[in-house]
Amino acid sequence: MKLQRRRFLQLVTGAFALPAVERLAWAQAYPARPVHIIVGFAAGGSNDIIARLIGQWLSERLYQPFIIENRPGAGSNVGTEAVVSARPDGYTLLLVNSANAINATLYQTLNFDFIRDIAPVASIIRQPDLLLINPAVPAKTVPEFIAYAKANPGRINMASAGIGSEPHLAGELFKMMSGIDVVHVPYRGAGPVLTDLLGGQVQLYFGGVASSIEYVRTGRLRALAVTTKTRSAALPDLPTVSEFVPGYEASAFYGLGAPRGTPVEIVGKLNEEINVALADPKFKARLADLGGSILPGSPANLGKLIADETEKWGKVIRAANIRLS
Repeated sequence: MKLQRRRFLQLVTGAFALPAVERLAWAQAYPARPVHIIVGFAAGGSNDIIARLIGQWLSERLYQPFIIENRPGAGSNVGTEAVVSARPDGYTLLLVNSANAINATLYQTLNFDFIRDIAPVASIIRQPDLLLINPAVPAKTVPEFIAYAKANPGRINMASAGIGSEPHLAGELFKMMSGIDVVHVPYRGAGPVLTDLLGGQVQLYFGGVASSIEYVRTGRLRALAVTTKTRSAALPDLPTVSEFVPGYEASAFYGLGAPRGTPVEIVGKLNEEINVALADPKFKARLADLGGSILPGSPANLGKLIADETEKWGKVIRAANIRLS
């Protein structure tokens, strides 16, 4: 009986150990075929650029193509749902961004719970916005602009790339914390916003560094501050909003996610390779061209960032009563 019991325990132990061995072997062989990175926005924007940069790096390091698939729609929800419903085998990934944190509150009904259904893999970069005004506005600093806005309530038009977009929420947070009254004018994307900001049809915009920095350098737009807690390396002489409005911070973040249930060994392998990229001088320089700062860290770090941003922007959306029309 003792021999039979010992044999039984050996078989049970082996049965439990086998999947772990198989998972490890699977992770070591990963990727054995092309991997798809889903981007929930159209080609050409920051999401697409960052996905292609990290996709190229992973392709070169892991010897399989990492193919970028743009699936725009519903503020990135179309692309996110495609990843949520994909097999959790590491061959379908998501370019995670601030919209995912915002949409959790902005959309009343979603077919997924982002925090529950997407496994965080690795953070990549955080990008600041610039507090931009048309040069016709008589303000050279953030305090001067706040004073001007308070003296002209409801007469300044604040553009955004759409209702509930990160620039919109950055502006709403600024309104709340500075006590100003400006009129929100939503557009369909950043391109039309910049056209009307340059033309003076709107006066205020919280815009990305990459898309607006040349207009600032040539004097066609005036940047009063960056929205991150620390100054931007791209514009080191420009102050932060928080230097005048204590506690203010708004920025876009980007990372990589996978369907819930993706083996931890595969998540760990991808995380390791992305952190190697973020430590590489040439790769860091390419990200610096986008005006952001790198975000190395563990999957848990990205998970906490997503949870914190979801809570933060949820409060802003509810306080400003932002609704999709």
